This record gives sequence, C-alpha cells and structure tokens, in this order.
Amino acid sequence: MVAPKKGKNASAQSKPGRSLALILIAIVALTGGMFVSGHTTPRLGIDLAGGTSITLRAVPEAGQESAINKTNMDTAVEIMERRVNGLGVSEAEVQTQGNRNIIVNIPKGTNSKEAREQVGTTAKLYFRPVVATELSGAGATGSPSPSPTGNASDKDKATDKATDGAADQDKATDGDKASDSPSGTASASSSPQGRAASDALKADPSPSGGATDGASPSASASGDDATAKLQTAYAALDCTDAAARAKAGAGAKQGDSMVACGQNSQGQWQKYILGPAAVDGTDVDKSEAVFNTQTAAGWTVTMKFTDGGAKKFADITGKLAQNQSPQNQFAIVLDNEVVSDPYVSQALTGGSAEISGNFDQEEAQGLANMLSYGALPLTFKEDSVTTVTAALGGEQLKAGLIAGAIGLALVVLYLLVYYRGLSFIAVASLLISAALTYVIMSLLGPAIGFALNLPAVCGAIVAIGITADSFIVYFERVRDEIREGRSLRPAVERAWPRARRTILVSDFVSFLAAAVLFIVTVGKVQGFAFTLGLTTLLDVVVVFLFTKPLLTLMARRKFFASGHKWSGLDPKSLGAKPPLRRTRRTARPAAGPVDPKEA
Repeated sequence: MVAPKKGKNASAQSKPGRSLALILIAIVALTGGMFVSGHTTPRLGIDLAGGTSITLRAVPEAGQESAINKTNMDTAVEIMERRVNGLGVSEAEVQTQGNRNIIVNIPKGTNSKEAREQVGTTAKLYFRPVVATELSGAGATGSPSPSPTGNASDKDKATDKATDGAADQDKATDGDKASDSPSGTASASSSPQGRAASDALKADPSPSGGATDGASPSASASGDDATAKLQTAYAALDCTDAAARAKAGAGAKQGDSMVACGQNSQGQWQKYILGPAAVDGTDVDKSEAVFNTQTAAGWTVTMKFTDGGAKKFADITGKLAQNQSPQNQFAIVLDNEVVSDPYVSQALTGGSAEISGNFDQEEAQGLANMLSYGALPLTFKEDSVTTVTAALGGEQLKAGLIAGAIGLALVVLYLLVYYRGLSFIAVASLLISAALTYVIMSLLGPAIGFALNLPAVCGAIVAIGITADSFIVYFERVRDEIREGRSLRPAVERAWPRARRTILVSDFVSFLAAAVLFIVTVGKVQGFAFTLGLTTLLDVVVVFLFTKPLLTLMARRKFFASGHKWSGLDPKSLGAKPPLRRTRRTARPAAGPVDPKEA
C-alpha cells in the first residue's frame, strides 16, 4: 500500500485542535471587547426601537446636475446634523445613501413634525454685523459692551484678495478665535454693559441704518420696544443650553436684528446681538480652503462673491471698519448660529476675501463648506417619512425573533431526523455562527453606526438556511465516500476538498448578491443586504475553522468511527459497497501468436 503524502494538508488534518482554539479565542476576544465597550446588545433601528426615519432626495437646479457630488452631500449632512442636535437629540443618525439620498433617523421621544421641518428646509446663510457679544453660561466672564474684546494680533485674519496680501489694514480677524476675553460677568440690561448694548443697537452699524430724523414718534417708540425686547432676550440667553440655542433667533427675518449663539476656538459658547443681514449666502459664488504658503498664513478660507454680493460686501465692511470692536465684526450666520465672526479695519473691495488665522485643515474645510452651502443649487425633497411607535417597534422585534426561533427549530429538527449524531456538529456550528453574528453586530453599532432593523433580522433568518446548507454539502460528501466503501476517517478527509469547493462557490454567489443589493438599494433594504453578506462571510469562517475540525475529531471517536446506527454514518443504512481492498494483479501472457513446439 502506498503511504499517504505528508505535507501541510496532512499536518493541518492531524491538528484540528488548532483551528478550534483559534475560533474560540476570537469569540472570547470579541465578547470581551463587547463588554468593555459597554454595548452588550445590537443597536436597534427606528422600525424596532421606535422613532422617525426621513429619506431626503437631492434635487439640483436646472443645468446644475454637477452640484450633486460627495463634497456637497457631506456638507448637507453636516448641516442637518447641526439642526438635529439643536433639537437636543443625542442618538440621531444622519448619513448619505447612494449618490443623492440622505437618511435621517431620529429616535423615539422627538417631535417628528419639528424634526421634518428642521431637516427638510434649505440652509440659510447670512452675513450680519455684530452689535454686541460676550461669553455665555454660568461661569462666563464677558461684556456685551462694544469695547475692544482682545488684542487684534491674537485673532485670525482675513485678507482682501483684491489687494493680494496687502498690509494689515486690509485684514479682518475671526473674533471667535481670540484668546483674550473681556472681564466682567453677564448682567441684566440695566447694568452698564446692558446700557452699552442698548447704545450699540441705537447706533445700528448695519446698512439698513436706524430711523431717519423725520421718523414719527410712534415709529421711534416701536423701535425702542423692539430694542428693549432684544436686549431682554440677550440678557436671558444661555448658549450652553441646547434648547436655548435652538430657539435663539427663531422667527427673525433677514431685515431684523436678532440674538444668536456661536462657539469659539476654545469650545466656549458666546452670545451675540446681530444687526440685519447685509449679505446673503447666495451672494457667495465660491469658497474653498487653501494652504497659503506665500504669506505663511497656513490654512485659510477664500471667498469669492457674485457681482451683486461684491458690492454689498464692500459696503458693509466699509461701514464696519469705522466702528470700534466688536462693532467692526461681521458674523457669518448659518441657521441662526454664528460659525465665524471676523473683524475688518478697512473696506474689502474686489469681490473676494480671505479668512486666515489659527485654522487647521479640518476647521478651514468645514468653514469653507458652510460658506459654499449658502450658494449651493441644491434643495432636498422628502421621498418617504416613516414614524414607528416604541410599542409597534417592540412588537415587530418580537415577531422577528419568533420567526427566527421557528426557522431555527425546523432546521434543527430536520438535522436530528436525517443526520442523527451528525446533527450535534451542525447545531454546535449554528450556535458558534449565532454567537459571532450577535457579538459583531453589537460592536458594529458604536463602530460604524450599524442599526439592526427588521429587514436585517430577515437577513439573519435567511442566513440560517445558508449556514445549514454548507453543513449538508459537507455531510453528504462524507456519506458519498462511505457509500464507496471507505472508512470514516479517510472519508472525512477525501470529502473535504470537493465539499470546500462547492461551499466557497455557493457562498461567493450569496455574497455577490448581497453586495449588489447593498450598492443599488437605499434605506432599510441595505440592512437586509448587509446582514446577509456578513453572515455569509461568517459561514465560511465557521465551516473552515469549526465544522471541519470538529468532524475530524469526532471521526476518531468510536461512536462515529464504528458506524453506529445513530451516528448518521452507518454504512449499512447508507447502502455502502464492500470495503475497497488492494490486490496483486496476475501477470498476463505476452501478446502475439505462439509457435507450437515440435514433437
């Protein structure tokens, strides 16, 4: 008998314990990571946990199809996240789906009507003159007076691009980057700071100007009332409160003065009194982040205005340059929140400007994107809105789990009846696959935002059949070898190469279908495709590292090796042929005619 060849395959076959140890170590490590992270259950989607899911589709203006690109869509996502966070929602999810869709998932406990209004409207960007500003919050120290708020040299600078890097008198400084803050504490409007803010409002540095000399007494009284209300709102505003920030400036029109909040570079919240809008966001033709090597300014943000916007910007900066700080600042306001507040000392003409300072690349790109969004030829239309109550979500989750349990029970029952002892290996493999799927789904929630929705549960149920099918392919190959008359241990090893090839081809087709489905669909269907693809990959891992090594070990046990009738591998019940035996071949006579011998 020819001895079997020794090599890597033989070594792997003789030590199946290594594969079993590897997969068990992986399960222990992933489980430990799950408990360390504190996320011991999969993150549930809106349809299971309850909440509102909004699908928005980007619609460009006529002839502006190129506006739908990754940069603009990411900017829209960032702005929508700011809006949803303004509602005080901590677990909301805003993400792109495909090339032109944005999915907004807002968990239960949120006003769905308000959320739809927030995310469905087009962003409003304005340039407003700063009337007064101070730090906000319980520990804030600041003054709303129009006195200087710090050393100008410490602030970020914006250069008039028309002069191409002219002297400092052409520079504007981003007030939110100032390292110095004024002393004093926020106080009521009756304080000296409040009176200073009131005086600043009466001065009105905006282009709209104040009341003319010929204004009627009633108009003057009306203006005083508006100023008093604005002053009261400013004194009461606490920008560290998310709910207060969301309400700040609500309902203010383009021509109205308003209060607003903004965050400086130290992460502190500041509150503002702002004059009427002087420049509209649509007046910005283009904005981008660039690295300025000529003046060693580092990362800067350049703005290019339209013809009409250039004139407006030159007018407002010329008027602001005549004032003292902070009334020489203009606030860039997006959705009633101040994203930057540079100051100017001279009119910025030429139709372009450059904001520079202590920006890093991410900060510069973020500001440039926000400035660009005010002029993007994009609107968003609702494709679908789904609202699910927590009770309905719980019922759907319960129904999905019951369906999965029924499917699993039927598969186990079939395995017990048809494969008997082999069903132990199949059930153990299913349990290992289920454990890996659960742990990985729990970890993917905080890692990539994966949420288990109802279609994903369906994908997991379908995966039970895919996983069981791999076991059946291997078991049937082993049985075929036994029918050919081989004993169990050789049958296990000879069946594996052919079964492995079939399993890989089958799983590849399933994974390919899941990948295509994930790419070409949007919304909840992607949950089904993702789960199906994940469980298909885990099927390959389990079959190679658990099912095959475990069957190799069980083949050494007498219960299986002897072909017990309850093992599922009984040669007699399988109709096996007599055992294959090697016999010596008898020598055949040489071919050709034989000459007769003479007597």
